[in-house]
Amino acid sequence: MELKRWPQAERPREKLLQLGAGSLTDGELLAVLLGSGVRGTDAVQLARQVLERLGGLDALLAGGTAALSDVRGLGPARIARLKAAVELGRRYLAAPTGSRAALKAPQDAARLFHARLADLPHEVFSCLFLDTRHRVICYEELFRGTVDGATVYPREVLKRTLHHNASAVIIGHNHPSGVCEPSEADRNITVKLAKALALVDVRLLDHLVVSRGGHVSLAERGWI
Repeated sequence: MELKRWPQAERPREKLLQLGAGSLTDGELLAVLLGSGVRGTDAVQLARQVLERLGGLDALLAGGTAALSDVRGLGPARIARLKAAVELGRRYLAAPTGSRAALKAPQDAARLFHARLADLPHEVFSCLFLDTRHRVICYEELFRGTVDGATVYPREVLKRTLHHNASAVIIGHNHPSGVCEPSEADRNITVKLAKALALVDVRLLDHLVVSRGGHVSLAERGWI
């Protein structure tokens, strides 16, 4: 049965408005974002085909523009819509109480880094700059690498810290492999950055390594 012939209460958009987004399946949520189907295929059927072709929701959200463009029914406008929806979700999870909110627990920073980095297919090194009350000044991605790693330059971290007049810094990066256990290189760069920041009276509060499976805090390990 074509989507337009479905009972009103069973159509994804109407169902979302009446029962909330949590009542929809992955395919139904995707159908709402797609907006319509293609010739011979309604939006829900198309959404299911897209998820099956890509291997699930995780692959869809992490997929690059080139990979998504190869999927039938996903043109530039729809890909842009999907990317925008994912980024809105990440930003909401990263700073649900506002950019000037104070970080009260290590989990606050971990949630932010996880929302921003966990699903990326390549390694990204980021900094969270804080004021004297540990309120967020801003979040910046400083270095991008490959699936295996990213080169970090302490001089650039120091430069951005002074630019923001930050009193404290939390650094974080992702492991696309899914294993968030810190490497020896991770520990070494942490020591270097802590020493460099200390020269200008800035504290390195933590280094978080995140993946889809969780996170590891080097501060909680006693390595800072």
